[in-house]
Amino acid sequence: MRDHLLLFINGQRHQVTGTDAFLSLSDFLRIRLALPGTKIVCSEGDCGSCTVLIGRPTGSRFKYRPVDSCIQRMFQLDGAHIVTVEGISGTGDRCKLTPVQEAMIQYHGSQCGFCTPGFVVAMTGLLEENESPTDEDWRTGLTGNLCRCTGYAAIIDAGRTLMAGTNSHLNEQHDPAPMLREVAKTEGESIAVMVRRGNRVRRFFCPTTLAEALSTLGDHPTATIVAGATDVGVQLNKSVADPDEFLDLNRVAELTSSAIEVDARGKAIVAGARATWTEIEAITSDTVPEFHRIVAVFGSPQIRNVGTIGGNIINASPIADSLPFLFVAEAELELASSRQSRTVPITSFYHGYKQFDLRPGELLTRIRIPVPGDDVRLRLIKVSRRRDLDIATFTAAIWMRLDHEIIAEARIAFGACGPTVIRARRTEEFLCGQPFEEATMRASGDVAVGEISPISDVRGSADFRYQLARNVLVKFFLEQSPASV
Repeated sequence: MRDHLLLFINGQRHQVTGTDAFLSLSDFLRIRLALPGTKIVCSEGDCGSCTVLIGRPTGSRFKYRPVDSCIQRMFQLDGAHIVTVEGISGTGDRCKLTPVQEAMIQYHGSQCGFCTPGFVVAMTGLLEENESPTDEDWRTGLTGNLCRCTGYAAIIDAGRTLMAGTNSHLNEQHDPAPMLREVAKTEGESIAVMVRRGNRVRRFFCPTTLAEALSTLGDHPTATIVAGATDVGVQLNKSVADPDEFLDLNRVAELTSSAIEVDARGKAIVAGARATWTEIEAITSDTVPEFHRIVAVFGSPQIRNVGTIGGNIINASPIADSLPFLFVAEAELELASSRQSRTVPITSFYHGYKQFDLRPGELLTRIRIPVPGDDVRLRLIKVSRRRDLDIATFTAAIWMRLDHEIIAEARIAFGACGPTVIRARRTEEFLCGQPFEEATMRASGDVAVGEISPISDVRGSADFRYQLARNVLVKFFLEQSPASV
């Protein structure tokens, strides 16, 4: 078992241990390595000023994705190659500007300059995936980066000039072969680091198998579980939490983020708990387009690249974007401990606010999401103050199957209307057997408001949420009625 991390930054090897292994990546870059191009503003993963590119081994290359470094901890990054704004032109000539940087200068995409490194890195990451982005690709790809000086028009203009082949790929700038050889030597090794300061002991564990992860959790039941850390990282930065122990799942093969597929019959999506939202977004594009539409505005690219479906479920937020759909799809959760595994319907998993059916020593390992059939009408709604990178004021999922314009089956779920996402069972019972018409849907709104208990907060009043619950049912009819379809 190793007592250190092995990773690479801008092509340079780093062996990290002790207190440094608990730092955020942004602090390690700025404080330990004196790489100040990575800026810090919000420390929440919202502004994108701290964007870096994290490369993970994929065959004979690294696959790079933009990530917010402020909410990544060092112990998540073993085996990775991190490229900062100082390293995007390679290690040989750091004064040479890349085509992205040249375009930002030529089209006046920078004013105060504080956000510019994050934009440049995010744009470089987009070109790694797509050599010919459209204007919409640029707009979507930069939703995780905030600019308050020039606005986005000049930055999109700069991106528009970057044609295929004008930007060198990072695997050409940084030879992956020697780094991959180093990583391969240690990839099967578990990691445990302990730091003692006075009377306080801090530990983290990075197992490589599910059995080892479950055994470690059994020995350290209060350890904070970390996968994407898009929530834990914010809590650490804002001093909301300061755990003594962490169990990092990023190297557990059975939970690997690539473990996502449509089953052999095409009836369900089966995802490892570490499947990222970027991967969920890709697989749902054809299988469940309506869910894909919601996932596409889930956080930002930097968040979706590391945030996991398992984390979204276990975080148990009543405003989680994914849960209304998972409720009406009647997803099933696979839970495992060192003693047994079991399957629990997501609709019975939550018992109250942040309370759920997860026994001591258990981890969420896999999610099975039934794919709606061709005869199902599905609509997902998210109401928020802005379209991108925003927390929901209200969410809903309406799943309905008709038989000759009679509602044969209905499934309704509401989010941000109580301590948990609510499956509106009485509303469903009311709808079944009723004609699919506007009067029915308006009457069902009266039933729905009796099943929810929203509160007033900074995002909206309780009355507003009650009205939304009524409105979305009517909206569903107007969108799905023969005159609209």
